[in-house]
Amino acid sequence: MKKTPGKRPAPARATAAYRSNLEAAKHGSTLQLLFKAARLLDEEALRRVSSKEGTPRMRRSHTQLLPHLDLDGTRIGDLAERLGISKQAVSELVDDLEAVGVVVRGPDPDDARARRVSFTPAGLAGLMRGLAELRAFEEELAAAVGRTTMKQLHEALVKVLGEVGGG
Repeated sequence: MKKTPGKRPAPARATAAYRSNLEAAKHGSTLQLLFKAARLLDEEALRRVSSKEGTPRMRRSHTQLLPHLDLDGTRIGDLAERLGISKQAVSELVDDLEAVGVVVRGPDPDDARARRVSFTPAGLAGLMRGLAELRAFEEELAAAVGRTTMKQLHEALVKVLGEVGGG
């Protein structure tokens, strides 16, 4: 299709049948359900943790960086690669987290020109508080869906992560 300068294609109009088929396909995909559950669980966990007194205001983009941060510190470039975003975007997230005292930039002992991002003592304490809050949330979910179901889900996710290299 040849583009005409100044003309944009019209937005697609989804029919009712297409919408129905799309919803059925999404509901029938285990991975799509896992992605949706992960997003919703992340939002709820962040809401719970952020509501605690003395907890810095965090966004989902912040929480997505934290699991990629090694306890001994991680270079910005490595964080960018792990997250699949630019170094500039990572630097902005690190700036935010540094401003609220969760992380700090410091020298890289392996390269005098490089800097490492590390947790502050307050950041490490917050990480443990966040994990405790997640555990309490998980207990609520287990009570709602059944402890056996949660145990099976945990075992299945461990296997899935082992298959995709995240175990």
